[in-house]
Amino acid sequence: MFRNQLNSTNLPKCRLFWQLCQATKNQMQTQTQTRQFRVAVIGAAGGIGQPLALLLMTNKLVTQLALHDLEATKGFGKDLSHISTVCKVKPYFGEDGMKRAIKGSHIVMITAGMPRKPGQTRDFLFDTNAPIVARAACLVSHYAPKALVGIITNPVNAVVVVAAEAMKQAGSYDPKRLFGVTTLDVVRAEKFIGEHMDVHPYEIRIPVVGGHAGTTIVPIFSQCQPRFKGDKKCIASIVKRIQTGGDEVVKAKAGKGSATLSMAYAAARFTNALMRGLKGKSCAPECAYVQSDVTDAPFFSTPLTFGRKGIKKNHGLPKMNESEKKQVKVAVEALKQSAAKGVEYMNKMRE
Repeated sequence: MFRNQLNSTNLPKCRLFWQLCQATKNQMQTQTQTRQFRVAVIGAAGGIGQPLALLLMTNKLVTQLALHDLEATKGFGKDLSHISTVCKVKPYFGEDGMKRAIKGSHIVMITAGMPRKPGQTRDFLFDTNAPIVARAACLVSHYAPKALVGIITNPVNAVVVVAAEAMKQAGSYDPKRLFGVTTLDVVRAEKFIGEHMDVHPYEIRIPVVGGHAGTTIVPIFSQCQPRFKGDKKCIASIVKRIQTGGDEVVKAKAGKGSATLSMAYAAARFTNALMRGLKGKSCAPECAYVQSDVTDAPFFSTPLTFGRKGIKKNHGLPKMNESEKKQVKVAVEALKQSAAKGVEYMNKMRE
């Protein structure tokens, strides 16, 4: 019976149906391969959160963008949802909304907290921002324990340790999945060096190790590619500008904000590197502040390669000259104090 129905008239129709099925299957596979990650931005309505969300909307690797803040994000989310990409926007707000934003996310970027004002150091913000980061880290442990977590909230040198301790208490800490985002220091180094050498910043490659505050930020000029052209006085001047770049912006904004747009750009770049790692794709190493045994400091920023489970390889400290070794030594002592502050805070919270 079937042989009789499969005549010459039906063959072209069968072939066309098969081709359409294959085309649909290939299209679905392509969409799955290119857009498959849910990214949550905690603190999405803030000065960093909004431009970061905008940049992530344009990233083809993002399937869903979960936006959370303590204030309503519905209007902000609706605005983003009109952008002509296939990324779906999910706005959440309030205490209960944070866990729903985090649940099921592959990457969680934490920007929530108080920004710096003129005359304030990053450490001044610790008492305000530490509990915010601790709360978010605890919720990640419960609702997205396999997520990669990037912390932008200052002071990064201490609150990353707070997040690690909170996750340990919740029983789901994985040091390969927690990052302090120090990419802005690298971005500034690329920009300032590029301007000095009249070279496009995209062509500059320089590791910036240590932490994310003042003298804990150590650009390794001896490993700059292309080779840096300038004397010791010139290097010292650019190093100082990289270390105090945040202060430069805070002063320029005259009390109306801190470095938000440049930080959002750096965070978007870092998030993209994490997603490429999750997909198993190659990407240039990015520096980040992570648990480390590279120095005596328990957390330290070095170049990292990312994979499907977070950190694939920690490249450790690059070769350094004597001046850079001295700078790293100073950074290590300061970072040990920051880490101790984070641990002490969480111990008090436990009591």
